[in-house]
Amino acid sequence: MKAILQHFLKVIFKGLLWLLPMVAIIMVILWVYEKIDSLVEKVFHLIGFSPQNNEFLWLVAVVLIFLLILYAVGHFMNTRLANIFERLFVKIPGYSTLKDIFGIFSSSKDGKTQVLVVAIKGFAKEGYNIGLMYSQKESIIKDHYTVTLSMTPIPNGGYMFEVHKDNIFVIEDATFDDNLQYLLSMGVKSMTEVLKMEPKEISEFTPIGEWLERG
Repeated sequence: MKAILQHFLKVIFKGLLWLLPMVAIIMVILWVYEKIDSLVEKVFHLIGFSPQNNEFLWLVAVVLIFLLILYAVGHFMNTRLANIFERLFVKIPGYSTLKDIFGIFSSSKDGKTQVLVVAIKGFAKEGYNIGLMYSQKESIIKDHYTVTLSMTPIPNGGYMFEVHKDNIFVIEDATFDDNLQYLLSMGVKSMTEVLKMEPKEISEFTPIGEWLERG
């Protein structure tokens, strides 16, 4: 009975970690949208418009302001001031962990935090496996890098391996979302179908060492 309860709680915790970033992002988006909506309504009243009679214009104004705010925040993230704010927030317990969890779901990151889809040699007698690199930081083992093989059709679980750089090849045409689609299909869709491209020889893919040198 104790083992069943522990297993049940463990699976619940995994589900919570998988849902938490998405729920948090949705809540923040809804909160910001609500504040903008309230602001636009007040502006409409000030200039003599009735929001009830101009619902389409009201909606367009809210969406445009929301997109402009996101654009401004996107630029702000690359400034020194943003780094200062982040250093302050890092001192808050749990912030770094949540930031890393949110980062997993972004495939547009750069440099050593970019999510790469890779072909890995060594998990079968012959051939390659398709996995993910959530970071390109070198492992504690020299010349090795951490690669994750996700489960299918539920990709919120998987296994981590430390793999030598000579056995990792970057599939540069693939993104995190492409890999997710591939996993959810349980192999019914091949990666060539997902990417809409012809199969390539392994030598045509970029070794991770070469990819890192391009930097």
